[in-house]
Amino acid sequence: MSHFVLIDGNSIANRAFYALPLLSTSQGLHTNAVLGFTTMLLKVIEEMKPTHILVAFDAGKVVFRHSEYTEYKGKRAKTPPELSEQFPLIRELLDAFAIKRYEMEGYEADDIIGTLTLRADDEKIKTTVITGDKDMLQLVSENVSTALTRKGVSEIDLYTADEIMEKYGLSPLQIIDLKGLMGDTSDNIPGVPGVGEKTAMKLLHQYHSVEEVLAHIDEVSGKKLQENLRNNVEQAKMSKSLATILRDAPVDLQVNEVTYEGYNADQLVEFFKKMEFKSLLSKVKGASNTADSYGQGAMEDAVEGETESESKPFQYVLINEENKNEHTDKLSSPMSMYVEMDGENYHYAPVLGFGLASADYVLYVPFDVAMNWPAFTEWLADEKQHKMVFDAKKEIVGLSWHDMKLEGITFDLFLASYLINASESNPTLAGATARLADIQVANDDDVYGKGAKRALPALEMLSEHVARKALAIWQSVPKAKDELEENHLTDLFNKMEEPLSLVLAEMEKIGVKVDTAQLNDMGVELDKQLEELTAKIYDQAGIEFNINSPKQLGEVLFEKMGIPPEKKTKTGYSTSADVLEKLQHKYPIVIDILHFRQLGKLRSTYIEGLLKEIHGKTGKVHTRFNQATTATGRLSSTDPNLQNIPIRLEEGRKIRKAFVPSNEGCYILAADYSQIELRILAHISKDKNLIEAFINDMDIHSKTAMDVFGVEKEEVTSLMRRQAKAVNFGIVYGISDFGLSQNLNISRKDAGDFISRYFEVFSGVQNYMEEIKKQAKKDGYVTTLLHRRRYLPDIASKNFNLRSFAERTAMNTPIQGTAADIIKLAMIQMQKTLEEKQLKSRMLLQVHDELVFEVPEEELEIMKELVADVMEHALELDVPLKVDVNYGRSWYDAK
Repeated sequence: MSHFVLIDGNSIANRAFYALPLLSTSQGLHTNAVLGFTTMLLKVIEEMKPTHILVAFDAGKVVFRHSEYTEYKGKRAKTPPELSEQFPLIRELLDAFAIKRYEMEGYEADDIIGTLTLRADDEKIKTTVITGDKDMLQLVSENVSTALTRKGVSEIDLYTADEIMEKYGLSPLQIIDLKGLMGDTSDNIPGVPGVGEKTAMKLLHQYHSVEEVLAHIDEVSGKKLQENLRNNVEQAKMSKSLATILRDAPVDLQVNEVTYEGYNADQLVEFFKKMEFKSLLSKVKGASNTADSYGQGAMEDAVEGETESESKPFQYVLINEENKNEHTDKLSSPMSMYVEMDGENYHYAPVLGFGLASADYVLYVPFDVAMNWPAFTEWLADEKQHKMVFDAKKEIVGLSWHDMKLEGITFDLFLASYLINASESNPTLAGATARLADIQVANDDDVYGKGAKRALPALEMLSEHVARKALAIWQSVPKAKDELEENHLTDLFNKMEEPLSLVLAEMEKIGVKVDTAQLNDMGVELDKQLEELTAKIYDQAGIEFNINSPKQLGEVLFEKMGIPPEKKTKTGYSTSADVLEKLQHKYPIVIDILHFRQLGKLRSTYIEGLLKEIHGKTGKVHTRFNQATTATGRLSSTDPNLQNIPIRLEEGRKIRKAFVPSNEGCYILAADYSQIELRILAHISKDKNLIEAFINDMDIHSKTAMDVFGVEKEEVTSLMRRQAKAVNFGIVYGISDFGLSQNLNISRKDAGDFISRYFEVFSGVQNYMEEIKKQAKKDGYVTTLLHRRRYLPDIASKNFNLRSFAERTAMNTPIQGTAADIIKLAMIQMQKTLEEKQLKSRMLLQVHDELVFEVPEEELEIMKELVADVMEHALELDVPLKVDVNYGRSWYDAK
C-alpha cells in the first residue's frame, strides 16, 4: 500500500532548533536543528515506511497573502543566524537521505503541501503531513492525516477527522473558521478582537462557519461579543482567507515523482561524520565497513577481477568470447543468478548481463556473450540445473522477449523477503541482502546515476556490480530459508507465492489483445461528448471560456453567475472536485463541469494511455502484476494499471470493450467472486446469523437490514438495504460511527446506534473483532487463514491514533489477506488444470476478485463449469464461496 509523507520543512526545522540546546561541531558549525530534523526523519522512515516522501520549504518572505494583508506574519522575530546557517545543511541532509525537496516563489510550504495532499487524496493514496502547525489540520480527510509534533520533534500526535472531532468538536475544514475567528498570533492573522479559542469553538458549534456566525450576529449572546463581531466583519472574512491553505497552487510536481526507495547509506554516513553525529552512525543500515568507493579498481585484466571490499578481496571472472569455453564446467547446480536489465519495465528493457555465483566462484556473463554461448543457454533452460534468483517473474519474462528460456528456479529471494516482512513493499536486492549477506551491494542509482545523469557504467563497474548481486543472493538464501521456517511461512512460499510467480509470468507473456480501432472510436465518441458538454456549459454560462482553467472557471461560476463560492484565495476561487461536488445538487452547470472533467480524464488517461502501452511486437498490452507490493498479499498491476479503470462510470466501463480475444472464434470469460470478504468474515467469526445467511444463499444486505431494523423481507426498503450494505462492508474495515455517518449522510448518533444494533444481531462478529485485537497485542502480528503474516508494531502504542489504526488493520488483514490468498490458490489450480486437460483456453488477467480468460468457442461450456468449480473450491470454508461467470466477445460484454 502506498504511503505518501509530506514534511513541513520550515516548521520542523524551527521546532527542532528551539527544542534542542545550541550544538556545534568542532569547526563551529551549528547543528541542533539538523540533528533534530535527522532524528525525526529516521523515525518517520522506520515507523511510517513511506513509499513517497517530500519536504516542502518556504521560498521567501513575500507570498501572495501579503497582497491581501501587508502585515501577514509581520510580527515574527527575525530568524536567528544560528538557525539560518543550518537550512543549507538540512537540504544537504535531505540529499543524503535521497528525499526530494520543493519550494516555490510566492507560496508557502503549506500551499505546496495543500496542493499535493489534494492530488494524493484524489488518487486514494494514504497520506501523512508532518508539521508543527495546527493550520494543517484543515487538510485532513479520509485518506489524509496530519501528524503534529510535540516535545520538539521527538513525538507526534496523529490526527484523523475522528480525532479532530474528538478534540475540537469540529470538522477539518472548520479549523479554517476557527482561525478566522480567533486569529493566529504566530502568523499575525488578526481574527476578531476578544474572541479566543474557547469562544470561537462555541460559536462554530452553534453556527458552523465564519459566514454563518456573521449572518447571525444579533443572536450571539453577549453585547460586547456582538459589537466586536459587527465591527470586524471584513477582518474576520480576511482572517479566514489568510488561514486557508491553497489546494490548487501551480506545483509542477506529481505524487509519482517523489517515490522513496531508501537512503544512500554511505552518503549518509559521510554526512553524519561531517556533522559529528557519532551516536547516529550505528543507525544507518547497509553502509560499507570501509570508505572505499564502490567499484574502484575493478577488473584490471580481461579475465580475473579483484577489488578490495569489506575485510577480504572480492573475486569474480568476467566471461568473454575468448575464455567462455574454458569456464563451461562452472555452469553447475545449484547456483545463484541475477539478470541485469536496463530499465524497470522488463517487457521493454534490454538485458545487459548475468551474474552467477556458487560456493567456489562468481561469474559475470555479458548478454552478447551469453547469446552466443550454447552451453550457457542450455544451462539456463535446463530445469534440472537449479537456480536461486531475485524476482523470478521479472527474469523469466524479461528473457522471453529475447527468446531465452529460463527454467529450474528453486528459490526466489524477492518473494521470500516480501513474506518475511510484508510491510516492506517491493524489496530491493540491496535492501534484502544488507541484513542477510556478508557482501555489500550498492543501490542501482549509485552505479547508474539518477534522472538526467543516468548512464550505463563502464564494463568494469557494471560487471562487478552484477557479480556482487549474484554472490549476495547465494549468501542470503540459507538465512532466508531459516527465517521462513521460523515464521511458519515455508508452505506459503513453496505452495503459493513461488508457483504463482510462474503463473503470472505466463499471463504477462501472453498479454491481452487491445482493439486499437475500438479505442480510437471511443476517443472520437468522447471528443464528441466533450464538444457537446462544452457547448452546453457555454450556453449555461453565457460566455465562452477555458473550462480547464481553474482561474477562468472560478470567475465564471462565482462572479459572472453569482454562485456562492465555497473557498476563495488571493489567486482566485477554488474549483477543486470537493468544492464542486458540494454545489452540483443546486446548479446544473456544475454537474456538467464534473462530467466534462471525468470524460477528459478518461480520454487522456485511459484512451491515450492504453494506446501508448500497446507493445510494438505483439499488438497487445502486457501489464506487470505486482506480487510483492501490498501488506495484505493482494496483487496490483502497472503499465497499464488495469485495476483503476473507472467502471462505475458507464463511459469508463466501455473501455473494457477494447479488451478482446487474440484469436478468431474466441470469447472473453470473466469469473468474479461474490462478496468474498463477507463470506470469509462469516467463516472466521463463526457468527451463526452470517453463516446461516450465506448457506441459505440469502441476499446478505437484505438479511442484515431485516435483522437490524427488525422487519420482514418484504418490508426492507432500498434505503434500509443501502444502509445495511454500508455497514456490512464498513465493518470489515473497522468503520467508526463518524465514518458511517459520512458515508450515509446521517448523524453520528444514528450511525452509532446502527453499528450497536448490528453487533447485537451479529455478536460473533463483535467477538471476533475484540479477540483479534487481543491476539494481535499478544503476538505483535495477525495472520490469514493460510498463515500470511502482517506485523503491527503500533498495536500496543500509547499513542491513541497509531494504536487505533493498528487495531483496524488487525481486524481487516485476516479477511482481506485471506481473500487475496484464495484467488491466488484459484489461479495456481486453474493453470494446472488447463495444462492437465490440455485446454487451449488461457488465463489473461486478475483484477481485484475477478479472473479473466480467453476461451475458444468449443471450450466455452467446459470452462464455464470448470472455472466456477476451481474458484469455488480453492479453499473450503464454513460457508460456500460463490462465483459469477459471464462471457462475451469483449471484456465489457463478459460482465
